[in-house]
Amino acid sequence: MNDHSVLIIDDDRAFRSVYANLLGGEGFAVDEADDRPTARAKFEQTAYDVVLLDLMLPPDGSVDAGLEQLAEFLEMRPEAKIVVVSGAGDTQFMLRAVREGAYDFLTKPLDPDVVLVVVQRAVARRRLERRVDELQTCLAEEQPDRQMIGQSRAFEQCVETAQRVAPTDLPVLITGEPGTGKELMARSVHAMSDRSDAPIVAVNCGALPDNLLESTLFGHVEGAFTGAINDKAGLFREADGGTVFLDEVGDMPSHLQVKLLRTLETGDVLPVGADRAVQVDVRIISATNRDLEELQQQNQFREDLYWRIKGAEIHLPPLRERTGDIPLLATHFLNNSASLCADGRPRRLSDAAVEALQQHRWPGNLRELRHEMQRAAVMSTDPVLQPEDFSFVTDQGTLSVPEDAPLKQKVQALEEREIHSALQRFDGNRTRAADELGLSRQGLLNKMDRYGLE
Repeated sequence: MNDHSVLIIDDDRAFRSVYANLLGGEGFAVDEADDRPTARAKFEQTAYDVVLLDLMLPPDGSVDAGLEQLAEFLEMRPEAKIVVVSGAGDTQFMLRAVREGAYDFLTKPLDPDVVLVVVQRAVARRRLERRVDELQTCLAEEQPDRQMIGQSRAFEQCVETAQRVAPTDLPVLITGEPGTGKELMARSVHAMSDRSDAPIVAVNCGALPDNLLESTLFGHVEGAFTGAINDKAGLFREADGGTVFLDEVGDMPSHLQVKLLRTLETGDVLPVGADRAVQVDVRIISATNRDLEELQQQNQFREDLYWRIKGAEIHLPPLRERTGDIPLLATHFLNNSASLCADGRPRRLSDAAVEALQQHRWPGNLRELRHEMQRAAVMSTDPVLQPEDFSFVTDQGTLSVPEDAPLKQKVQALEEREIHSALQRFDGNRTRAADELGLSRQGLLNKMDRYGLE
């Protein structure tokens, strides 16, 4: 049995033969069953990727019994992609089946091309879910501190750089828009380093007043200032042997930049009010969403410090540039949100929901996606999420772009949406889609690559 397996459950031998040959010719491993007991036995023995289930089967031939069979299968294997099949007059029962967890429904007489597309999409979804399961196992068992998920080339390059520099003591500068996962990347580098048994401590350099930031980083001695009633070690000494993560390092005030530079050059930490420095052994990982070179031009960031913290640079791409990773990430966040749901079960994404997620521009990046999945999981009463479950989808069902977004972003969002729609209308035929859009085929391919459309 290969990874692409299908079970056809139908009492019509000719029907089974036609679609077994069709799917077998496309490389699927196909099994057949003509009644419920046989189907149940096969389903128990084999984890099929897709099941084509006729709702009206012997011995009783009732739709209700077919729905009970669906519920039984999903209870046995919630991850199964079950496509219900029935006559044209059974639409209400088929919609009910989808609400109860069926992947899709098909109405007889079937169009072979439609059957093939539905099965291929179901298999692709199952493959995606398996990949998420593998990643979660890796996170839980092998690298519990590393939660970076993605398959896009841009993201993989970031991970490859992190893997190369992690075993060294080279300082790392992580750049990227807010919400792209800079702290997660910093913790991943630490988790993969030889310092992983020692602590990693983090501070947001823009979130504290100057005097408090200095004391937080370098510590202070008793009596150094009003309120200093005890000695304080500071984060550099707390992290001795480990890693200090300086988030939003571009917001650090100038006089502390000088003090930080000395620590990086000598390994000495001078607590506030002390007359003698303390030696520490720490690795520095910094992050910023600001352009440090531009800040240098404005005399707001020291050039010598810049070159000290930029031993290696990892630039995390915004989510809109890695749309292929969105289904993986969204499913991961939904699984993590299961405990928030009334029934304690993770929500799943419909194909339309995946499309909506990939069309959204995500100005808040991963942080926005995580919060959106948490909200949708809690608010939805259906185990399968639809586009209307997302806050960024308008009442008319169209995807919104922030009103204050630049004109260029709005134009790009419209262009991406039209290209995606044309590809859907022509079942992925790029030549026909390009003709309708008034583009050359190569022009369409270039734009698909730009927007991460597959």
